[in-house]
Amino acid sequence: MNMLRSSIVVLALLAIITGVAYPLFVTGIANVLFPWQAKGSLIEQDNRVVGSVLIGQNYQSENYFLGRPSATADHPYNALASGASNLAVSNPELNEAFSQRSQQLRAQNPDATSILPVDLLTSSASGLDPDISVSAALYQAPRIAKNRQLSLKDVESLIAIQTQKPLFGFIGEPVVNVLQLNMALDELKQQLNLPAH
Repeated sequence: MNMLRSSIVVLALLAIITGVAYPLFVTGIANVLFPWQAKGSLIEQDNRVVGSVLIGQNYQSENYFLGRPSATADHPYNALASGASNLAVSNPELNEAFSQRSQQLRAQNPDATSILPVDLLTSSASGLDPDISVSAALYQAPRIAKNRQLSLKDVESLIAIQTQKPLFGFIGEPVVNVLQLNMALDELKQQLNLPAH
């Protein structure tokens, strides 16, 4: 009986420490030291949340940069159903998806001269990837410049400004956050007093 009582006390104590005290402690430290990250890295515009730097968005308009394809359930970039397609390389459905995406991207970007970047064809393991490679952004630049009546040089400069360098200069690859890039596009349009899209 004593052993059972001791086991229950230890279980309750560990549950309180690891399930309540530790999470509250870590959350408190995060809110003090990293408040923006702790609250989800949310981006606001005109006093309303427009998205998170950590979760991609499903842009449909030809006037915006497109992110990586998303294979989340129900709808693209569904944060409640993060996951990949789980299709094997040998699966004909995966090859068909690549073929359709390739055709669609080439039709949307007829003035692109570079090779189609792989991250515009493949979905990420989470299905929520908010970033694209610099080559994926540059591939779409001619379409954006044409649709927004901007010079290609202006769009490429914007991509360069929005490019995030690798961590410590060598961990990972340079990437561009699609939400931040598209917001910068809208700001550039306002600065140049171009017609609304």
